[in-house]
Amino acid sequence: MRQPPRIATPIGVVHLTAEYWPFARTGGLGEAVSGLASFQAAVGMPTTVVLPLYRQVRESAPSLERAGPPVSGTLAWRTETTWLYRAQNGGPAAGPQIFFIEHPDFFDRAGIYGDDAGDYPDNAQRFAFFCAAALTVLPRIAPTAQVLHAHDWHTALAPVYLRTIFAAEPFSARLATVLSVHNAGFQGHFPPGMVTELGLPAELYNVRAFEWYGRMNMLKGGLTFSDLAVTVSPTHAKELRTPEGGFGLHDKFVELGDRLVGILNGIDPDVWNPETDAHLTTTYSIDDLAGKRRCKATLARAYGLAQRAYTPLFGMSARLVSQKGLDLVLGADLLGTSDAQFIFLGSGEHRYHAALTELANAAPERIAVEFAFTDHLEHRLLAGADLLLMPSLYEPCGLTQMRAQRYGAIPVARGVGGLLDSVVDEETGFLFNEYAPEALERAVQRALERYRDRARWRTIVRNVMTQPVGWEGSAGRYLDVYRRALAARSLAG
Repeated sequence: MRQPPRIATPIGVVHLTAEYWPFARTGGLGEAVSGLASFQAAVGMPTTVVLPLYRQVRESAPSLERAGPPVSGTLAWRTETTWLYRAQNGGPAAGPQIFFIEHPDFFDRAGIYGDDAGDYPDNAQRFAFFCAAALTVLPRIAPTAQVLHAHDWHTALAPVYLRTIFAAEPFSARLATVLSVHNAGFQGHFPPGMVTELGLPAELYNVRAFEWYGRMNMLKGGLTFSDLAVTVSPTHAKELRTPEGGFGLHDKFVELGDRLVGILNGIDPDVWNPETDAHLTTTYSIDDLAGKRRCKATLARAYGLAQRAYTPLFGMSARLVSQKGLDLVLGADLLGTSDAQFIFLGSGEHRYHAALTELANAAPERIAVEFAFTDHLEHRLLAGADLLLMPSLYEPCGLTQMRAQRYGAIPVARGVGGLLDSVVDEETGFLFNEYAPEALERAVQRALERYRDRARWRTIVRNVMTQPVGWEGSAGRYLDVYRRALAARSLAG
C-alpha cells in the first residue's frame, strides 16, 4: 500500500455518522465516511469517528473494549446512561480512532433504520440521543478536535445541539461544524412537537430552521446551524439548488450560497485493485487483461450463462429501488436489441425482485439475478463484466462506477450527479440524459458498437483503469472546507 504524504498543518476532525464500513452500512454512506476518515488519518490528521453500537457492529467486531466510565446524556424526555466502546485498531497510526455509543434499547436491533415493517417509529429519539451522547463525550475522546463533521440527517442535530444546549461550553464554542449531505432524498421528517421533545427551544420550529411543510425537518435544521455544508459531487451541488433536484429543500440549498460545496467521493484503490484482489479467481492488470477474460468465463459459468467469450456481459450492482433506474432497465428492450448477457446483483423492493426473476426465468442463458449481495460477489461481478449498467434516476455521487472503472468494466450511466463528474462520454463510459427506456437503449447500442471494435474497446478499457479514483484530490478539498469552517467559527466567536 502506498502511503500518502502527510500534510504540513493537520486539522483535528470528528466524524459523527450512522454508518461506517466495515462495521455497519446499508449503502454508500458507510463506505464514503470510512474512506475519507481513513485517508485523513493516514496523512496525519487527528481523526475520530463516532457511531452507534448496533447489533451488527457487535457481530462484525466482537473484540470491542469499553472506553472509560459510563456516559449520561440528558434530553427533554429523560436522562439516559450509556457506555462508550472503542474499536481495537492497533493505535493511532493504524487509522482513525473509532468509538461506539451503546444504548441497547435504541441500537440493539436487527436493522439500522428499520425492519420489514418500515422505519423504526422512534428514529428521531434514537439519533437525537446519539448526537447528544456523542457531544457529551467529545471533550474526553477528542480534546484537540477542531471540526465536527456530521453526516446526513441522522447526525444533523449535532450542529444544532452544539449551538444551543452545549453552547456555553468552551469546547463547543470553538468547534467548527460541517454537515455532509450524502443523500438529500432522506431528510428526517417528524411531527412539529418533536422539536421540544428533543430538548430544543420551541421557537426553532420556524421557516428558517426546522419547519418544512408542516413537519420538522432535521436535515434543514442541521444545514441552518452548520458553518459549511458539503455534498458528494460538484454536479449534485448544482442539482440540489433546483426545484427538480432539491427534494423540496432547494430554497435552503440556494440560501446557503457558497457555504454549500460539492466534492466527489473516492474509493480505496488498494481494496479495489484487480492486480491484488483476493476475491478473484485470477488477477489481472492494465498491461495483461487475460485474467479479466478468465474472470468473465468463471462468472458466466457460476450463474449458468452461456459461455461466449465475445458476447458482451453487463453487470448491475445496486439496491433494487426506483432511484437506481430499474424502471428503465425493465422498460427497455435490452434483450431484443442485442445479444448481450446480464447479471443483476442486489436486493430491494419485491416488485423488482419479481420482475428480474421473471426475466431470468425466460432467458436463463442470458440473464441471471443474485439477491444475496456480498462484497465478495461484487468484486467478482465487476472483474468479470464488460460493462456496468447505472441508469440512475438520481445519483449524488455513486461509487460503483468508480469500482467498475478500476476493473475495466465500462459504465453505461445516466448523466446525473457524480456519474456526470466521473464518467466522460465515449472515453471512460457512455452517458445518456433523458430518463426514458429509449435513451438507455440508445446508450447501450453506442456502447456495443464500440465493444465490437476490439482495438477501440481495449483503448477505452485502458482509459478507465487509469482513472484517479482515490481520495487524494478530494481530501485536499475537504481540508479547504475545514479551514473555511474554522474561519467562519472564528468570526462568529
